[in-house]
Amino acid sequence: MAEKKEKLFEQFPAVSTEEWKAKVDADLKGVPFEKKLVWRTNEGFNVQPMYRAEDIENLKTTDSLPGEYPYIRGTRTDNDWLTRQEIIADTPAEANAKAVEVLGKGVTSLGFKVKEAGDVAVLLKGIDLAKVEVNLGCCLKKAVAVAAELVAVVKAAGAEESFRGSIDFNPFRKALKHGVEFPGDIASVSVELLNVVKDVPGLRVLAVDSVMLNNAGAYIFQELGYALAWGAEWLSLLTEAGVPVDEIAKRIKFNMGISSNYFMELAKFRAARMLWAQIVEQYKPECKCSGKMMVHAATSEFNMTIFDAHVNLLRSQTEAMSAALAGVDSITVTPFDKTYKTPDDFSERIARNQQFLLKEESHLDKIVDPAGGSYYVETLTVSIAQEAWKLFLDVEEKGGFLMNVNNHAIQDAVNASSEKRHVDMARRKEILLGTNQYPNFGEMAADKIVSTGCACCCADKEENTGKGLSPKRQASDFEDLRLATERASNRPKVFMLTIGNLAMRLARSQFSANFFGCAGYEIVDNLGFNTVQEGIDAAVAQNADIVVLCSSDDEYATLAPEAFKALAGRAEFVVAGAPACTEELQACGITNFIHVRSNVLETLQAFNAKLLK
Repeated sequence: MAEKKEKLFEQFPAVSTEEWKAKVDADLKGVPFEKKLVWRTNEGFNVQPMYRAEDIENLKTTDSLPGEYPYIRGTRTDNDWLTRQEIIADTPAEANAKAVEVLGKGVTSLGFKVKEAGDVAVLLKGIDLAKVEVNLGCCLKKAVAVAAELVAVVKAAGAEESFRGSIDFNPFRKALKHGVEFPGDIASVSVELLNVVKDVPGLRVLAVDSVMLNNAGAYIFQELGYALAWGAEWLSLLTEAGVPVDEIAKRIKFNMGISSNYFMELAKFRAARMLWAQIVEQYKPECKCSGKMMVHAATSEFNMTIFDAHVNLLRSQTEAMSAALAGVDSITVTPFDKTYKTPDDFSERIARNQQFLLKEESHLDKIVDPAGGSYYVETLTVSIAQEAWKLFLDVEEKGGFLMNVNNHAIQDAVNASSEKRHVDMARRKEILLGTNQYPNFGEMAADKIVSTGCACCCADKEENTGKGLSPKRQASDFEDLRLATERASNRPKVFMLTIGNLAMRLARSQFSANFFGCAGYEIVDNLGFNTVQEGIDAAVAQNADIVVLCSSDDEYATLAPEAFKALAGRAEFVVAGAPACTEELQACGITNFIHVRSNVLETLQAFNAKLLK
C-alpha cells in the first residue's frame, strides 16, 4: 500500500478572518483597527493590513491567462521585455557610434532625438532593424518627414515586416507642458502620418506620453485615467476621420512613468491593459488583439534628487522591478545623475545593468505575471482600475482629453497633486531619503550641477504660460534651501545641548541633527552635559548659530527657561519636541520648537532668512 503523505500545515486548523481580526484587536488594546492599520491611499481607496482568498473570490479579473483578452495578465506569453537606452550625443554620427556600442552591451531598444529628417539614415547605419527596436523623437512639424525617411531606411533593409519601433508624435505636448494649443488640425496631420507608415506594421506613431504626467507629480490613478483618455482621444479623432479602429489602435504607443510605490505601480500596469482592451472593444475592432496595449515604462524623474544622488539608484531599481513584474514591453531606467548633468558613460552603464540584474540575476524575464492570484495585488489592480475609470469617465463627460488639455483642466489637476506632494514632502509625510530625511551632512553639491540647457531639437520652444505642468521635482524646494546654504558666505552651526534623560536626549539630538541637516547646516552633536550652564558655555565657545535643547518633556519645564536665559540671545534657541509645557515656555519668550508635526521646509526657510549672509 502506498504511504499516505501528509500535506503541509494540514495538522493546523484553518483560521477565519474574524479570528485574525479578534487577535489583532486584542493586541491593539482598544486602538481602533481602521485608524491604526488601514492605509488611505492618495488614489482614493483604503488598503487593508491583510488579504485572504475570500477577498478575490468574486473578482472576474482572475479568470484569464497571460496573452488572453482583456490582457490583465499580459499581452504576451513571455516576459522578455526590451532594455532601452536613450542615446545622447552631439551629432548623428556620434549617436550612431554610441548606439552600435551599447547594442554590444545588451541593449535591445534604442531611443534617438532626431533634429533633421536627413539624420535618420546616419543614426541607423549598421543597426540590424529586424532585431533592434528603434524609437525616434522629433519636432511635430518634422514628424512626417522623419517617418518617411525611417520607412525608406526600413524598406532598404528589407525589414518591413520584422521592424519594431515608434515615432513620438505628440501634438498634446506643448499644451501640457507650456499651456499652448496645437496650432493645426491634429487629425489631418495624424492621417498623413499613418499613410506614410502604412507599409511598416510594427511602427507605432501615435504617442500617449503619460510619463509627462508622472514626472509632473501626478498620482497613479491620475496618470492611468488620463492616459486612457489620451488613448481614447486618438481613437475618436481618427475614427471620425475615417481610419479603421484596428489601424489606429495598433499604431498607439503608451509611454508611461513608474513611481516608487512598488505594488501600486505593478497593479497600475495590469489595470491599464485591462481597461484599454475594453475601451478599444467599444469601437468594435475586427480583432480583439487590436486592444493589446503596447507599453514602454520609464523610471520617474519627479522623485530624483541632486543630493545623495546614488539613492536614485535604489528608487529606480524598485521602479524597474515593478514594471518588469507587471509585464511591460520595454523599460528605460533613468540614469541617476540626470537631475544635475548630462548622464555620462558610468551612469548609463549602471542604468543598463540595473535591468540586466533583474533578468540575469533575478530571472524576472522568465516568469509571466508572477503577481497573478496574489490577494493583495489582485485587489489593488481592481481598486486602481475603478478610480482610474472614474477619472476617465469624468474627462469624457467634460469633452474628452483634447478639450481638457486645451482648457488646462488636466494640467491644473496634476499640478494640484504635485503641490500636495510638495506639502507632504515638507511635512515628511512623503520621504525622499537623503533629502528631507537622513541627509548626508557633509555633502556639497553646487559644484557638480551642470546646466545642460533645453533638449529641444527645433524652434518649437515656448515659454511656459503658467498654465502648463509644473516642472518642479519633489526634492526641488529642499535642494534650493540647501544650495542657498552652500552658496552663502557663512554656514550656520547647530549645537545640540543634550542634557537629562539619556534615552530622550539621544533620540532628540538625532532627530534634530537630521532636521537641520536638511538645510545643509553644520551639526555639532554632544554626548551630554551635567549642567545647563556647561552646555551654553560650550555652545558659545563653538560660535553656534542655533542651540537645540535635547531632553525629556518633563525636564523641559525647568531646563528650557534656564537655558534660554543663559544663552541671552547669543544664538537662536530651539526646543526639540512638543512638551505639555509649551505654552509656559512660550510665555518665557521661547518661540522655536521642532517636532514630528513640524513643517520642516518652512521652519528651515525661516532660519535661512535669519542666518544666511
